Amino acid sequence: MLPSAADLLHWYDRHRRILPWRALPGQSADPYRVWLSEIMLQQTTVTAVIPYYERFLAAFPDVGALARAPQDRVMALWAGLGYYARARNLHACAQVVAARGGRFPDTVEGLLELPGIGAYTAAAIAAIAFGRPVVPVDGNVERVTTRLFALTDPLPGARKAIARQAMGLNGDAPARARPSDFAQALFDLGAGICTPRTPACVLCPWRDACAAHRQGIAATLPRRAAKAARPVRYGIHFCMMDGAGGLLLVRRPEKGLLGGMMGLPGPAWRDSPWTAPDALAHAPTAPRLCPQWHAVGQVRHVFTHFTLLVDVYAARVKTFPNSLVGAQGMVHRVGDGAVALPSLMRKCVALAQSAHVFD
Repeated sequence: MLPSAADLLHWYDRHRRILPWRALPGQSADPYRVWLSEIMLQQTTVTAVIPYYERFLAAFPDVGALARAPQDRVMALWAGLGYYARARNLHACAQVVAARGGRFPDTVEGLLELPGIGAYTAAAIAAIAFGRPVVPVDGNVERVTTRLFALTDPLPGARKAIARQAMGLNGDAPARARPSDFAQALFDLGAGICTPRTPACVLCPWRDACAAHRQGIAATLPRRAAKAARPVRYGIHFCMMDGAGGLLLVRRPEKGLLGGMMGLPGPAWRDSPWTAPDALAHAPTAPRLCPQWHAVGQVRHVFTHFTLLVDVYAARVKTFPNSLVGAQGMVHRVGDGAVALPSLMRKCVALAQSAHVFD
């Protein structure tokens, strides 16, 4: 038996979150704002996203403005939010939508054809922006569903079965009459009541319908299979600064982690540690340039699937030879904000600066 959508919507009408991309009661949702927020929220918290969202909206108030912007400008505003392929796909998607006259497709099927939009994002935009009667299944909805039906098979293996169960939550008339509100009510229920560690069951509008609550196991769900140990990879990056405070940067390959971003020179990351002679063989060089490289320490950076340990080398030169800059990339003045540096590279620069090699 389905929990009452009317009960959930009544709770939502009193307790909905006020978010900068969310339409107020009686207003229509803006598809551009919904799409922008959903892309940013992938694998990122609401609290972290809000300042980025507000800066993006100020710089690119509509999809046409985003489509016309240089990619480096988009990446600079994204820097620090992580998962940089999202930013590249965001820009590509804006260009496709702008070419359609600035109108987003209003169906799940149409939205799935756009760059960077997968099954969850398509369902979220379709439900919230266009009132399509579908249930977007994010982590919040997954958790609510698991507890409602006391689904005890562990994640990630049970994820598809949980999603199929969740997609039927809007089966009664009140949910179908208000698909946008129903989807967002599910998000808010998971975010504010049915939280991961200490669900506030006493405040939940679906408490009486929740099998996990009746069994006293709500806080233990969803269960998760034991995680495999995260592998370790090793990198080398070179921080070279000139007398004017310029930093030598190169553009990373378009594909792969930090793809298309500016970063410090260095070889591809690998599965074994680097010796100093092996590392220095990859240092930036040019005729008559004899930088004195200093090993300044190691940066640890955790990605989703592995931990990266980067040995950082720093050197100061009077000026950059044109041949080096022309072959390797560009010079960036630290702190001017014109170039997007991912957090890994900012850590490396900060480590080099703390070693006083550039003083």
